[in-house]
Order: sequence, then structure tokens, then C-alpha cells
Amino acid sequence: MAGKNRERRERIKAGVRKKISGTTERPRLSVFRSNRGIYAQIIDDTKGVTVASASTVELGDKIGLNQENSKNVGKKIAEKAIASGVQTIIFDRNGYLYHGNIKALAEGAREGGLKF
Repeated sequence: MAGKNRERRERIKAGVRKKISGTTERPRLSVFRSNRGIYAQIIDDTKGVTVASASTVELGDKIGLNQENSKNVGKKIAEKAIASGVQTIIFDRNGYLYHGNIKALAEGAREGGLKF
């Protein structure tokens, strides 16, 4: 069953990536979720460069996947992005539903000062 879900997410992801792309002015915030954590990176697709990244691994002893940690990762990525001069982004949910941990990360990034 996991293969079927992965194929579905890959199809959705391909459709989304056809439509959105990060630029220097508005880089793309890409999210990856696993069973153990959540990872976010801000990517400038025109240069092919990762501007900033954050994950639950950086949070230290609070490792795990829950909405509180996802929100903290969103705040951390926003802090790093603003430090590197990025205020507005394009959100790439990477084929995941905008629900639960993905939504919590986006809300944390908005609270941290990112606009999207």
C-alpha cells in the first residue's frame, strides 16, 4: 500500500512543480515529511542553490514528528531566511495535503515573518 501512496504523491508533486518555480526574489519553500521528522529548505531554482534549511533534527532533544515541532521548524526556517535577506516565498507542499504537520510548518513560517 505504501507504494500506491508514494506514486500518488509523486504524480501530485510533478503537477505542482510544473506550475511553480522559485526565483531570486521569491524562492521556493520545499517541505519533506518522514515518519521521524519534517524538513524544510528554501531553494532558488534559477541558480540551483539552497538558501536556507531547517529540520526537526536541529531542534535537539525534541526529535519527533508532531505539530509543535513542525511549527518550530517553520519559525526556524523563517529566521534563517530573513537573516539571508528573503521575506517572500512560494510554498511547495511537495505533494502532501495542506493539513496537520505541513499546515503547522506553514503557520510557523508565517509567524516567523515570511510572506506567502
